[in-house]
Amino acid sequence: MGLLGRDIFVLLFLVIVFAFTRTGEAQSSSFLINCGTNSSITVSGRKWVGDLAPNNNLTLSSSGIAASTATLSDDSTYGPLYKTARVFTNGFNYTFQGIKGNYFVRLHFSPFSFDNYNVNESSFGVVANGLKLLSEFSVHGEISDKNAYLQSSGSNSSSSLIKEYILAINLDLLVIEFIPAKGSFGYINAIEIVPVVDTLFAGPVSKVGGNGANQNISWQGIETMYRLNVGGSEINPSQDSDLWRAWEVDSSYMITANAGFEIKNSSNITYSSVNDSSVAPLLVYESARTMSNTEVLEKRFNMSWKFGVDPDFDYLIRLHFCELVYDKENQRIFRIYINNRTAADNFNVFVRAGGKNKGYHQDFFDVVSPKVDTLWIQLGPDTAAGAAGTDALLSGLEIFKLSRNGNLAYVEKYGRGVSSPRRRSSKTQLLWVGVGAGIASVAILATLLFCFCNRWRQKSSETKNNPAGWRPLFLNGSIVNSTANAKGAAGSQNPYGAVASTRVGKRFMLAEVRAATNNFDESLVIGLGGFGKVYKGEIDDGTLVAIKRANPQSQQGLAEFETEIEMLSKLRHRHLVSLIGFCEEQNEMILVYEYMANGTLRSHLFGSDLPPLTWKLRVEACIGAARGLHYLHTGAERGIIHRDVKTTNILLDENFVAKMSDFGLSKTGPALDHTHVSTAVKGSFGYLDPEYFRRQQLTEKSDVYSFGVVLFEVVCARAVINPTLPKDQINLAEWAMKWQRQRSLETILDPRLEGSYCPESLKKFGEIAEKCLADEGKSRPTLGEVLWHLEYVLQLHEAWMRTNAGDNSFTSSQAFGALVEGEAEEGEGPPSLDEETGCSRKSTTRGSHESTEDGAEMHGH
Repeated sequence: MGLLGRDIFVLLFLVIVFAFTRTGEAQSSSFLINCGTNSSITVSGRKWVGDLAPNNNLTLSSSGIAASTATLSDDSTYGPLYKTARVFTNGFNYTFQGIKGNYFVRLHFSPFSFDNYNVNESSFGVVANGLKLLSEFSVHGEISDKNAYLQSSGSNSSSSLIKEYILAINLDLLVIEFIPAKGSFGYINAIEIVPVVDTLFAGPVSKVGGNGANQNISWQGIETMYRLNVGGSEINPSQDSDLWRAWEVDSSYMITANAGFEIKNSSNITYSSVNDSSVAPLLVYESARTMSNTEVLEKRFNMSWKFGVDPDFDYLIRLHFCELVYDKENQRIFRIYINNRTAADNFNVFVRAGGKNKGYHQDFFDVVSPKVDTLWIQLGPDTAAGAAGTDALLSGLEIFKLSRNGNLAYVEKYGRGVSSPRRRSSKTQLLWVGVGAGIASVAILATLLFCFCNRWRQKSSETKNNPAGWRPLFLNGSIVNSTANAKGAAGSQNPYGAVASTRVGKRFMLAEVRAATNNFDESLVIGLGGFGKVYKGEIDDGTLVAIKRANPQSQQGLAEFETEIEMLSKLRHRHLVSLIGFCEEQNEMILVYEYMANGTLRSHLFGSDLPPLTWKLRVEACIGAARGLHYLHTGAERGIIHRDVKTTNILLDENFVAKMSDFGLSKTGPALDHTHVSTAVKGSFGYLDPEYFRRQQLTEKSDVYSFGVVLFEVVCARAVINPTLPKDQINLAEWAMKWQRQRSLETILDPRLEGSYCPESLKKFGEIAEKCLADEGKSRPTLGEVLWHLEYVLQLHEAWMRTNAGDNSFTSSQAFGALVEGEAEEGEGPPSLDEETGCSRKSTTRGSHESTEDGAEMHGH
């Protein structure tokens, strides 16, 4: 053999060894689990190991129930896997060791009859490394809804279901937890975990309606909603050998199936980029659908696909293209519309892909509102581009749901007629709604009687089986008595807590927290509430912090803790207390906040030996709190209602800057087509809005009422409820309103302020508080209006101080003029509190500008 031949042989040998090594690495990092058995099975050339088989790098926290059947007939690719399942009536988890990076995680479900278990009643949730994947999930319900649609569109039904997710696993551990609903059970037939190359979701993402702008997306998890081979036949997992993805046909999702011709070309198809080999198999690019009629009047609806999606999530839409016909530029130019908005115009596949027969993909990002449960994809010619006779083309389509705040789960109401191709056709929807209504009418009457008779027995049973007590927080999912949790108890970090998925700052080790608080020294306690205690602490870099430690025995406090985490992961504002980090270890739930050196506003008004605040500092504290609340009400699409506004929740930093705290009772505001949020009454007695109490209808004006009580508390420096006082003085709001209506508020003013305040500013301050306490919410001002007038009060007082200091060049009346002039320069005027209604005649406020200037920021809405 010559030298050249020998070199070629060596080179080929190295290539083979490298390919074999890479294949071995991929296989070694994949997990194929056959649930409910200790035996293994080979399906489509891949070995699936039983979840109870030894040496499978898998740990079960409990064995659950192994179920099997010999009668199941499923002709799908995975049919043999679906003859066994793991059934669970209590929470348990699978823990996979030595897994890190991006992975496809597929959960396989195929219902069959178990002893004493009705698969129609199964309901459960799934959490993976703290990311909620499913909640109140019914396998039977989703399969039934999917089959109802498939049958209505002439497609074959299915008896199995695969839920596919792409997870970013940052630790060498994956914990998949299964949580049955109360009184129910769940099951899983198989789990498939396949590594994903990092380039699968690399590259720019175009924002729909963004005029060509690219969107940077960050995700902890992705759920695959749809994956279609457009214009071609079904591609089964074995034909996508690298990642084992299934590609459906697209005709079932088209509004008009004959709106597009199917074209095919299986020769000379390549990828436009060498990095795209894992994006889709070449089979996807060997077929496409082009328009059958380019002369329709409404260009936007030429080729249209409609998909049912989960409301209030962000979506990544990936479109695959391959020009199979034209070999020159500008012969096919079209527009892409997503949910009736232009996603791309002047779209030229030939140019973008770099020629004919080259597979190319384009990603788009869109936000689906809480009111929308459909996603439209439409392609039509771009006549403005000047390409005569041009039409549109599409080879493949994928829709991915992006996680939001550690959540991918959507509670599906199966059989409720949701307009979704996966759920119901319109005819099937109407039929089942009618049948359901009839059945429900009869069932409700019987159920009511049954519930009343068994209420006490159920309550006793609940108390016995689920005693009040601590459970670790995983955003509505707990991992109790798990192997991984036991490791956490031994001192390791909890790697799968959902808190890690929310933007709540640094994860502290429990040892760090203990060191910061001198092992929770009681002398460092600076606060106490229903959740537990708050300690003053000092972390390693010398920063002082406030450490809130949840009380394991407080169920009410736990619910408030969850809400606090959810809210603070979204909110950033200089007048809201910031969250520095958290600790979730050894069944502890601890939050670490910035330290507010001067404590609560109340402690500076009464009940302590602290020196009293000056009138100016009191007004400035009210302005700061109002700014924080105004941001809550206006900074998000639906706003946030604090629901527990009081002087103990207004904290002062070392410079006496006021910040709102304690968001445990906060609620998202009403949707645009609603005026209120119907909810159980919660809050603090004495601050509670009487209209909210009567109607159980929460609005932003409920916070305004509570803030009005705070204003009177600042004036009088006394408790809002004091039963030791005479009857007419017990309730501060009633007592202060009596004097305010007589325009004699100074009668009950904190005597320590005597002679050090501007009488005119006190008068205006009282008027604001009075308007806040109007009986009806519609008669109260907004917090933006309250904020503007408080700033006016401060101007009056500062002018009065200058006058008293001998500067007579600036009078009280000029203070108002200066404030108005300053607003007028910004195109605004002062919002006047109407004497009849208390509402502003002008809604634009200085406070809204302050929110922007203060660097207000809200995430996740």
